[in-house]
Amino acid sequence: MSTVPPPAPGMAGSVPNYLAWSIISTVLASCLCCPLGLVGIVAIVFSNKVNTLLRQGDIAGAQRASATAKTWCWVATALAIIGLLINIWAYSTGGLQQYMQAMEQIQAAQS
Repeated sequence: MSTVPPPAPGMAGSVPNYLAWSIISTVLASCLCCPLGLVGIVAIVFSNKVNTLLRQGDIAGAQRASATAKTWCWVATALAIIGLLINIWAYSTGGLQQYMQAMEQIQAAQS
C-alpha cells in the first residue's frame, strides 16, 4: 500500500485555487447576464478540486485544475461584463420601458 506524501509546506500556497473569483463571477454573471452565467459553477468545482488535489499531494493535478478554474473564471467574468453592458444599454435607450409595454400587451391579449 503506497502512501502519498503531503505537499511541501511552501507548495500549497503556490497553486492558487481562484475560489473567491469563481464564486463572485458566477453570481454576477448569473444576475447580470442570464442563466448562461451558471457556467461559472464549473470554475467553482475546479477551484475546489485544487484544494483536494493539494491535500492528496498531487501538485501537477492541482496546477491543471487551477488553470482550468482560471479559464472558467474568465468565461464567467466575460459573461458578467457582457450582461452589464447589455443592461446599461437597455436602461439608457429605454429598452426596459419597451419591454414592460410589450409584457402588458401580452398579458392584455391573454385576458
